[in-house]
Amino acid sequence: MNKNSPFFRAGIFASLFAIAVTIGYFLVKPGNELPIYRPSQLDQRLVDSSVRNEQGEHRIKPFNLIDQDGDSLFLRDVQGKVILADFFFTTCGSICPKMSRQMVRVQEAFLDDDRVLLLSHSVTPETDSVPVLKAYAEEYGVKHDRWRLLTGDRKQIYRLARTSYFAVLDQGDGGPDDFIHTENFVLVDPLGRLRGFYDGTKKDEVDQAIKDMRTLLEEVKG
Repeated sequence: MNKNSPFFRAGIFASLFAIAVTIGYFLVKPGNELPIYRPSQLDQRLVDSSVRNEQGEHRIKPFNLIDQDGDSLFLRDVQGKVILADFFFTTCGSICPKMSRQMVRVQEAFLDDDRVLLLSHSVTPETDSVPVLKAYAEEYGVKHDRWRLLTGDRKQIYRLARTSYFAVLDQGDGGPDDFIHTENFVLVDPLGRLRGFYDGTKKDEVDQAIKDMRTLLEEVKG
């Protein structure tokens, strides 16, 4: 594989990401509770320079995207939910199908719980139109009230990946030469705080994500 290709670089970044998050998890995890991740506690390669000096608790930033049914989705629509987010594209033939199959498992685990919402952001929104996302949703049995496949402004989506979810190690501006390719699932609590990172291609890590989501739901009940 060409070492200058985005897929080669993505593989390197993914490996570094896994190491960084594992170390960070044990550094900030209080007892048996899920950690609350802040920019200053993460490997700084994960954190965009614009938020490295962010004060107080980090929370997901406002967004305005469109889902597979053509409905607009704003931050206010997901507040109060336990969220599992990822970044994918419908024409991906490598990690994305694996991730989507794992998301199906998460959807099934919380099918009757309206406190849970899955968000899959397309990193090629210029080709992943609403009809394309709708067809993908039908292929994977996506339930609209549990799982939103999102498209919209490319720069906004890439900014979310880097300044809200800290989902990737590589830097970029969301322009035509920029490309995000990551297997990471990111867990967000009802207050919009980051609570977990998982490899979305691995069943055991997604099992842990499901377990951690249930832990957060218990926190909500408490």
